[in-house]
Amino acid sequence: MAQEVRGVVAPGKDEPVRIETIVVPDPGPGEAVVKIQACGVCHTDLHYKQGGISDDFPFLLGHEAAGVVESVGTGVTDVAPGDFVVLNWRAVCGKCRACTRGRPWYCFDTHNAEQKMTLASTGQELSPALGIGAFAEKTLVAAGQCTKVDPAVSAEVAGLLGCGVMAGIGAAINTGNVGRGDTVAVIGCGGVGDAAIAGSHLAGAAKVIAVDIDDRKLETARSMGATHTVNSRETDPVEAIRELTGGFGADVVIEAVGRPETYRQAFYARDLAGTVVLVGVPTPEMKLELPLLDVFGRGGSLKSSWYGDCLPSRDFPMLVDLHLQGRLDLGKFVTETVGLDQVEHAFDRMHAGDVLRSVVVL
Repeated sequence: MAQEVRGVVAPGKDEPVRIETIVVPDPGPGEAVVKIQACGVCHTDLHYKQGGISDDFPFLLGHEAAGVVESVGTGVTDVAPGDFVVLNWRAVCGKCRACTRGRPWYCFDTHNAEQKMTLASTGQELSPALGIGAFAEKTLVAAGQCTKVDPAVSAEVAGLLGCGVMAGIGAAINTGNVGRGDTVAVIGCGGVGDAAIAGSHLAGAAKVIAVDIDDRKLETARSMGATHTVNSRETDPVEAIRELTGGFGADVVIEAVGRPETYRQAFYARDLAGTVVLVGVPTPEMKLELPLLDVFGRGGSLKSSWYGDCLPSRDFPMLVDLHLQGRLDLGKFVTETVGLDQVEHAFDRMHAGDVLRSVVVL
């Protein structure tokens, strides 16, 4: 039987969010209903609210979530009611050319639930953020979006692996292939950038240089594992990174802003044959211009990292285990916990740069 629950809905472009009663249908074939315990407030949710991703309003916001599987539809075998799971927005298909070549983290045909959740008041279909919609007491997802992890971890930290933290750690470890003794620079020290710093530290980088224009963020970056910081409002970051790396540049530079000017900084701040990883998300109108001779002459790799090139079934349990062992403190990413009725306030604090992550706890 369909259920009615509370959820946070963005009704229209730049309109304040509001709590609505939403209808969650019983799971169909390949689907699952998850009772949400916690969900991080990610910048992507703000982009949805502002109409920066699409105009498919109303949106059911929230996607960095963890909770317990309540029920599953026919054909679901990987998860069962009672499983503690982290939700992911890339449920791999197992059939596309990437999956059949053994590269499922590049899956070209990821999927979401077929059925739609609706507004109880009007019956209008909701568009769940990143196919999840987890600022709600319960949500409907494709079963492949549920990744079982050790239930000993707290939901408010586990859920962050569902987007920003995984994107940053994966940008360093999976995409950038950061290894022992490497020098790494991370440009942009928000949640994703700090996760890239933590991932680089975890991988054994000898030097991790954090770059930002906000001294508060640079101080937080040090707590995540940065060995050096550069305020790029006051200092040329390219020259600073070169100076800190013996005049050569970093082995890996991770751009976590998503702007042409910071990408150029990343490009010229890397060593010869070094790697640039773009994990910051640009907007459609942005253009990049680089001398093609420089692209050729400097060698190395220019990579984009989408969701940290992660495979949730592989990476989420591993990172949770590292957290429980005390080797990766995911709790550092949680600035505050809030209720469903405080999401708009959390957006304001995010915009002001006052938080690393607000987490909605249900």
